[in-house]
Parts: sequence; C-alpha cells; structure tokens
Amino acid sequence: MSTSSVLAGAALALSCFMPAFAQTPVSANPDHAPMLASSDPQLAANKRLVYDFWREVFESGNVALAEKYVAESYIQHNPNVPNGRGALVGFVSRRIPAPLPAQDRVKAPLVSITAERDLVMLSFVREYTDPKDASLKYTTTWFDMFRIENGKIVEHWDSALKQ
Repeated sequence: MSTSSVLAGAALALSCFMPAFAQTPVSANPDHAPMLASSDPQLAANKRLVYDFWREVFESGNVALAEKYVAESYIQHNPNVPNGRGALVGFVSRRIPAPLPAQDRVKAPLVSITAERDLVMLSFVREYTDPKDASLKYTTTWFDMFRIENGKIVEHWDSALKQ
C-alpha cells in the first residue's frame, strides 16, 4: 500500500470524528439594477412589477397601491394568508399599520431575481438563531415566487410554515 493511500485512509478515518464545517453564509447582492435586466422585455417588465410591488406595498405598507400590482383574484399559497387581494392588504396592514415612504430599492437583503415565462422569484438572506446554541446565528435563503398575468401578480408561493 502506498504512503498516499495510507494518508488518505487516515484522513478519511479522522474526518469521521471531526466536527463538520459550517455552511457558507448566504450574502445579499448589493447591485439590484443588473438583477432587474433581461434581454426579454417581458421578463424585465415582470421583474420590475414584482420588485416595485415588494418595495411599495410589501415593505412600505402602502396598501392603496395593491390594486396597481395585484389581481383581485390573487391566489396565495402561504398557509397563513387567505386568497384574494383583500386578504393580502389585510396581512400587510397588520404588519405595517401606517404606510412608510417607499425606498428606491428593496430593503430586504436580496440575493437574486429570477424570471422565466410568467414567473418571477425573489430570493433573500434570512438570519436565524441557531436552535442548538442561542448565542450563534446562521443564514439561509428565503424564496418568494410570483406568477404574472396581464400585468398583475395573480399567484404567490413562499416557504412559510403554518404559524
């Protein structure tokens, strides 16, 4: 048996007793403009629609603008929010009772904006407390996906769990 084989075997055996290294932290993309671009004008428009909805309605609580972005028949797949634009308005209003000024860019730590066909997905950095050690934090990725029809958001998916 060669020395390199013995060393490789020893390294493998030792790795079973060594703690695993932490995951690579998720990081936000500070430059939003390139994420909004697309060579397909319809995909660029869909990205912009979702991005502006997120800034102006979801983050700022300006529910008066919901009609501009969201269809009345909006389908919601988050288990904590019923279907319909009215239910979305109620959810946002409970989170942000008085509208805030909309920012020029999404405030949440945005990782990417992806568009394909009639779907747009936003991904964000989420930071949580480590359940095994409350003094530690870890990051993961949160996803919100929207379906666009006739220039309005008609459906939404995310990774929310029942509260």
